Amino acid sequence: MFKLFKKKSKIDKLQDEYRRLLEESYKLSFTSRRESDKKQAEADIVLQQIESLKSN
Repeated sequence: MFKLFKKKSKIDKLQDEYRRLLEESYKLSFTSRRESDKKQAEADIVLQQIESLKSN
């Protein structure tokens, strides 16, 4: 109920960004494979950041 006022943690923000990048990559895969691969690479970088935060 009060989640509306709760601030997102750094990991939550990165997970949202990761999900958004994967969706963009999927949509781009129909039109431009090169652009899709770029978005996938960006998503992989964000995933590495998430994993490093979780391990600390």
